[in-house]
Amino acid sequence: DDLIPGTLNVAFAIPICVEATITMTRISVDPLTLVLMIGSAILGSILGAKIISRMDIMKIRVIMGIALLIVAAVTLCKINAIGPFGMVGTARGLSGVMLVIGVIGNFILGILMTAGIGLYAPCMAMIGALGMNIQAAFPVMMGSCAFLMPACGIKFVKEGKYDRKASVLLTIGGVIGVLIAYFIVKSLPITILTWVVIVVMIYTAIVFFKDATKA
Repeated sequence: DDLIPGTLNVAFAIPICVEATITMTRISVDPLTLVLMIGSAILGSILGAKIISRMDIMKIRVIMGIALLIVAAVTLCKINAIGPFGMVGTARGLSGVMLVIGVIGNFILGILMTAGIGLYAPCMAMIGALGMNIQAAFPVMMGSCAFLMPACGIKFVKEGKYDRKASVLLTIGGVIGVLIAYFIVKSLPITILTWVVIVVMIYTAIVFFKDATKA
């Protein structure tokens, strides 16, 4: 379990760069908002990698379990349009207090990425809650991951906290999966897939909590 965060960030660094390259140029977003939020995510991941790579396995299990439950709850609120997570804005960028909140929020999400928790769902929910057009989430979240995963992945490689064989296979499979998803799969039942992901996150969180109680 203690190799999961590093392996995920090392393995999917290249696939997410492919994904970001395909999609980032197709959706308009305010350049300042994009740059600041990507930059804060990178800084968060570098800090998080230093912390996570030195943690013992029990603490990592607890952190991953809690984070998974939070992301599952946010995702559940998003698909059911509950509270601020159900808001649909029209803005293509943030300014003032909202920009500060977005930058701080993405910094925290960058830290969570190094614990093996995805950035996409909570970032999308945050952007919607801040009043931005939900499409603008794609350049932000994909750009954030495309830059932060190589940045924090280097730290995990130096610390030896990743599985080399799994990383190579996941990288190859990830690139192929991204290309298939973009060029072949044009209409997926997103709502059904999202519910499946929520169930998987909750189940995985329970497993982590259960393993963390073992001596």
